[in-house]
Amino acid sequence: MLHYLLTGEDMNFGWGMLAFLIACLFCFFATFILNKKLMDELPRDLGRAFAVNGELSKGKARGAGIIFVTVFALSTLLFVSCDMETVIYMVVVMLAMLSGFFDDAAKTPWGEYKKGIIDFVIAIATALTFVHYNTTHIYIRIIGEVYELPKVAYVILAVILIWVSINVINCTDGVDGLCGSIAVVSLLLFAQYATVDESDSFMILSFVFALGAYLWFNAKSSVMLMGDAGSRAIGLFMAIVAMKSGSPLLFVPFCLVFILDGGLGLVKIIFIRFLKLKNFLKNTKCPLHDHARKVAGWSDEQTVLRFVIIQLLLGYAYMMLVITIVSLTH
Repeated sequence: MLHYLLTGEDMNFGWGMLAFLIACLFCFFATFILNKKLMDELPRDLGRAFAVNGELSKGKARGAGIIFVTVFALSTLLFVSCDMETVIYMVVVMLAMLSGFFDDAAKTPWGEYKKGIIDFVIAIATALTFVHYNTTHIYIRIIGEVYELPKVAYVILAVILIWVSINVINCTDGVDGLCGSIAVVSLLLFAQYATVDESDSFMILSFVFALGAYLWFNAKSSVMLMGDAGSRAIGLFMAIVAMKSGSPLLFVPFCLVFILDGGLGLVKIIFIRFLKLKNFLKNTKCPLHDHARKVAGWSDEQTVLRFVIIQLLLGYAYMMLVITIVSLTH
């Protein structure tokens, strides 16, 4: 809204940058102040009996995602963009956040199937919105080819991407600073490399600033946790960013740590529960951040820093690989 007031129809770049700067600063300071003011109002973590060091989280403020996600959505609509597509995305991101927050606040955690169905409905709504407002072209950068998918096929694949993104990123939220820090790296990789328009780029940066304020309180030893309210919203937004880039397959290199850390646990559950392969990955603790701490003996700080380093190196290694291939073939 402010963006349009400052730029007008002629789109003055300088005034537009000012609007985006205000948006980013608003996200950081509003999230920071609200974290301090509302910390005592958030639900308390009950501790996770089967998680490594899960008892250390008991009593901490949980569900802080409701703060930084709400601030981000409000900032986007006020300062960056208020077109109908963006409004719908902010609505579904808020719905993903609220579903996670109600689970965080519940005395008895919601069941896996209930959360899975909610994620599926949100994924369908998001995929249909994307297809309505965008083309179904997929740019595969590493080979320099563009493919157009039938709308039905794109919706199906988009639903899978969104559902997977929500759940693997949710599974990664188990160590102070881990999920938020990797999310910052992944989002910055998309902002730098992906083909996103100006508004999308600054939405990404606004989200990064909001996450920065949250991480101020979530760094080891944390005083608040994002809970499902934060991780599920991050997962949905990450999938939206991947699709808006026109190269949704960038989700793999730019979110590979999320995929391996959270996704391996989902695969293990499927193989054990539905395929009855009880010895599948028997000696590997899932999520992988638990394996790193319990089996490899890494401290929480080492786990966070090393996982962040791995994602950063993977992202830039992919960029350099694509640039090298393009240079050699042209």
